[in-house]
Amino acid sequence: MMSLPDIKGLLDTARRLQDEVARVRETLGGKMVTGETGGGLVRCVANGKGEVVSITVDVSILGDQRMVQDLMVGAVNLALERARELAQAELGQATGGLPLPPGFFGG
Repeated sequence: MMSLPDIKGLLDTARRLQDEVARVRETLGGKMVTGETGGGLVRCVANGKGEVVSITVDVSILGDQRMVQDLMVGAVNLALERARELAQAELGQATGGLPLPPGFFGG
């Protein structure tokens, strides 16, 4: 059985971890990642929170609706994948590599 000081230490550590995770989540909004498809014909920029910030389409492909749609979906998915990877890396550093269950600390 854990002693009272052990429990207090555990709670203090959990609070510090929660504060650090919140700080990292806040900074992720200012970090950008890019996904490009078609050799740069379509570019999607997302932030580290997984929010799409911008989509750019080269005018040379605007006549081909199907190609534009396919390249846009690919670029958005790539940008969001990179945003997830960035968030995981940043949160991993904040927690010292401690694996956290999905949704832990409001994530």
